[in-house]
Amino acid sequence: MQRIFLFLLLLTGAITATAQQVTVSGIIKDAATRAPMPFVNISLRTVNDTTPIKGTITEEQGRFQLHNIKQGSYLLLATYIGYQPRYLPVRVGELNNFLDVGAIELTSAAKTLHEITVAGKEAVVSPKMDKKTFSIADNVSQTGGSVLAAMKNLPGVTVTSDGKLQIRGSEQVMVLIDGQQTALTGFGAQSSLDNIPASAIDRIEIINNPSARYDANGNAGIVNIIYKKEKKEGFNGKAGLTTGLGALWIKQHNYPGIRPQYQRTPKLNPSLGLNYLKGKVNFFLQGDYLYNQTLNKNEFADRFYEDGTVVKQQTKRNRTTNVGTLKAGADWNLSSKDNFSVSGLFSREHILDRGDEPFFNKDLSQRQRLWQFLEDEMKTTFTASASWQHRFAEPGRVLNAAFNYTFHREDEKYFFTNFMPAYIGLDSFKLLSDEHVADFNLDYIQPLHYGRFETGVKFRNRTIPVNMQFKPGENSPLDVNAGGWADYHEIIPAIYGNYILEKEHLEVEAGLRVEYVKIDYQVNPNHPTYRSNGYEYTQPFPNLRLAYKVNDYNKFSLFYNRRVDRPNEGDIRIFPKYDDAEIIKVGNPGLRPQYTNTFELAYKTDWNSGFLTSSLYHKRMDATITRIASTVPGSTLIYNIFQNAGKSYSTGVEMLLSHKLTPWATLGVNLNGYQHIVNAFTVVNLYPVENTFSAARESIFSGNLKVNGAFHFAHSLEGQLTAIYQAPDLIPQGKTFSRFSIDAGLKKGIQQGRGEVFANVTDLANTLRSKKEVTGNGFRYVSNDYYETQVFRVGYSYKF
Repeated sequence: MQRIFLFLLLLTGAITATAQQVTVSGIIKDAATRAPMPFVNISLRTVNDTTPIKGTITEEQGRFQLHNIKQGSYLLLATYIGYQPRYLPVRVGELNNFLDVGAIELTSAAKTLHEITVAGKEAVVSPKMDKKTFSIADNVSQTGGSVLAAMKNLPGVTVTSDGKLQIRGSEQVMVLIDGQQTALTGFGAQSSLDNIPASAIDRIEIINNPSARYDANGNAGIVNIIYKKEKKEGFNGKAGLTTGLGALWIKQHNYPGIRPQYQRTPKLNPSLGLNYLKGKVNFFLQGDYLYNQTLNKNEFADRFYEDGTVVKQQTKRNRTTNVGTLKAGADWNLSSKDNFSVSGLFSREHILDRGDEPFFNKDLSQRQRLWQFLEDEMKTTFTASASWQHRFAEPGRVLNAAFNYTFHREDEKYFFTNFMPAYIGLDSFKLLSDEHVADFNLDYIQPLHYGRFETGVKFRNRTIPVNMQFKPGENSPLDVNAGGWADYHEIIPAIYGNYILEKEHLEVEAGLRVEYVKIDYQVNPNHPTYRSNGYEYTQPFPNLRLAYKVNDYNKFSLFYNRRVDRPNEGDIRIFPKYDDAEIIKVGNPGLRPQYTNTFELAYKTDWNSGFLTSSLYHKRMDATITRIASTVPGSTLIYNIFQNAGKSYSTGVEMLLSHKLTPWATLGVNLNGYQHIVNAFTVVNLYPVENTFSAARESIFSGNLKVNGAFHFAHSLEGQLTAIYQAPDLIPQGKTFSRFSIDAGLKKGIQQGRGEVFANVTDLANTLRSKKEVTGNGFRYVSNDYYETQVFRVGYSYKF
């Protein structure tokens, strides 16, 4: 099977590239006086026969611009009466939208400058091979779902059963919205992606090898979610409505004596986008509402202890979600050189979880306990952004300044009923968390003869006061002493520089980001286990890309970067979480950052009907962040606590293939296979009492395969069929088992292209489930989660 899997690695998937065009600029001077020369004739000509392509004359300051130049090699000719003609070879490449050839001096002795390279080509796979861009409109089988559902079918991305993104087997993914981190998707982690409607999104970027201008967080890479924003003259917009049903069949029946599972769960997503462009001002608004019932979890776990005890449990969670999101703003062209933008985003997410957890003995003859809970959670997010861009006289020379403020409130209430053989207990707790984040960025871009130079600074101030109040009932199982308050404070100033060089066959990108991080975590001094803690560091994060362009159709790239994964506030939160009564999650304020060094060799080849990209990568992680499951003497409770587990490695191959089989059918294949290794380690868990856990070295070969068929039929009818396979993988103290699903969708344009109707289904065969096995000191458990995966949706949208 491994040989077959490795053979499939020779395939891959992606989509088509669309060319952008370049502006070539410079200044003409007199060689003797160095004075600018106006009204000089400038023409761009072919290399072979010097046929004129485009021409202009210099302005009074001696400057000139030639717009919309396609990729290729040219001769730039400058002529003026009384001066010798001047030829300059110019190479328009792929990496820069602007080429500044600098000062060209006209004298009696003709001289030529060195060859120049510039570019502008944005594709599904970028010219640098560091980024992939996908349009939401092309993802027919996930139209009308959430952003998380849309990402499920994207090449290079895997979605876990608990709603986490994985890139190349790692969950350490940084998620941005319009290039900025916000509390809507999490800082240093990811959250709420399943509650952002895909109808609000234009496209998604996946950046595997970020340059120094990005934050250093996220070893797996960056996902950038870009909201829709039209810029058409006058008033226009788009309205849509999506509805659907899930959980039409029961995958696994409940254990006896608990409330029914959600079935035929309704979905509703109306959306409205408005845009008004008049003169120098563009106003935009995007509003979405998402109502969703789902069987969020239906996990059956069997726990086996070394003393012979067996506990069989089910964790069922019926969830109702209401999410309203509104984004609005304006772009104002103050002048030909200055642009100012402001925007605001408001989101309110209300979640009601009704959970049941029965616990039985080995043969289900005796119920030992029933734990029922109601979670009432309200999440409120507000983000305000302002940016200013100044364009200098030289095209491509730009100064950007931006300020972003985010407020996020997490208001969470839990109500528990604990049914025991001898009594019934009533307990509850309330958690209130307010997150305040202020970011300031200043970035400068300078075009050069052979590329460009980027530099900038960033400053972040982030505070999160949290308060947890337990209200115990009779015979309460809650650790009420672990409540109280905790204050998280983070300061991060950073500076970076990034240099890009491009010649006809050679490309170099070298950057360095230096971050200073100071974390203070103050906790309730009465907490029975944890004390106030924190850390600080000043670290360099370099990146390097070397590329060799064989010709216009074949290219090699070599990447190196160093990144960090800082513990998120939730990872170090000191309060136990009781949404599972006997497998309890707890944070660890002693958790420290994980550092990752990544090496990658990539190759891309294009042909008339498609392309192929392939990457060989190796990642080395230090102080690997992971959860450790442990027990304490005399108890069957399992505590999942974050720890730094030492060194781990991931070495693999990723490939993407896109090939147009016929004028109406395109095949895409994405395959990723990797060897995942975790070295032996020993950690000490402090909660609830000190205990030591040791693990031997673990290794597994894993990966995933996605096969995508896109179909373009007559009469504006489009279809998509996607099959996804996830191989068994390594997790802390155990492994996950294989998963498989098929998604399908159709959409059709109507009303002369203004309207569109669609229908799709996720997990068509209802085969997707999540199985894992975990082994700890003195125990082992195996779980199967039959959560809701099959959803049927229909929808309609109209452009006006």
